[in-house]
Amino acid sequence: MAALGWLTPRRRSATARSVLAGEASAEAARKSTQEAAATIAEPQFPVHGDDRAAAFFDLDNTVMQGAALFHFGRGLYKRKFFETRELARFAWQQAWFRLAGVEDPEHMQQARESALSIVKGHRVAELQSIGEEIYDEYMAERIWPGTRALAQAHLDAGQRVWLVTAAPVEIAQVIARRLGLTGALGTVAESVDGVYTGKLVGEPLHGPAKAEAVRALAAAEGLDLGRCAAYSDSHNDIPMLSLVGHPYAINPDSKLRKHARELDWRLRDYRTGRKAAKVGIPAAAGVGAVAGGTAAAIALHRRRR
Repeated sequence: MAALGWLTPRRRSATARSVLAGEASAEAARKSTQEAAATIAEPQFPVHGDDRAAAFFDLDNTVMQGAALFHFGRGLYKRKFFETRELARFAWQQAWFRLAGVEDPEHMQQARESALSIVKGHRVAELQSIGEEIYDEYMAERIWPGTRALAQAHLDAGQRVWLVTAAPVEIAQVIARRLGLTGALGTVAESVDGVYTGKLVGEPLHGPAKAEAVRALAAAEGLDLGRCAAYSDSHNDIPMLSLVGHPYAINPDSKLRKHARELDWRLRDYRTGRKAAKVGIPAAAGVGAVAGGTAAAIALHRRRR
């Protein structure tokens, strides 16, 4: 029988390393099966044909690099509506915004307040007409392709898509129309018979006000916010993002990134590895390249004179 021993496999005791290898292999197989099942079970998003779902996109640094308000001012500066020296105290606001990649409520508030006082007496149609031209010149090339694709996915699914921004609603509507979106929610300046009065209707659409605007629109449109999505770069928009069932942090500032990770929100960054601090800053563009919303209003004031 000893001669047949070679036909019988020898029994060897498992070493610690072989046990580890076996356990690791089994764990990898188990995880692979679970991941495959999760992938199959994950629902399609956005859901096609869901007419009670919609998407809400912040504008500045989410859909567009920089602030729309300041790009508008840049276009007016090009048209020589005001002198460079008049922009000096406003230029640093846009420079700071683009360098930091986050909103400064004080800067934006100062720009809005000055703009309101100067556009008083101008026609709404005048701003809209200028906005159409400036979109083509300065804004179109600053749309983030990745965010644009997200918005298009919602549109392709048959859902409505709105911009929600602190920028003047007239500018926001121009951008929404050019992108083929449903519409825009923005800061509303009071007008009577098509002429600006120099006052706001309520307050700037910023922070909690955005959330209230989305809530009101959802109620009017018969939307289920739990099935809606919202996208923003700023921690100031956490109230809006928290309203919906599908919140996204897009090119997020540090506070929003931290908050999104804690709550397991989806994150997308289209800045190709560069901080928002270094995106699209024209080295030799001069003061005119960083003109603010106040500068835009000054331009209209000078033109009226």
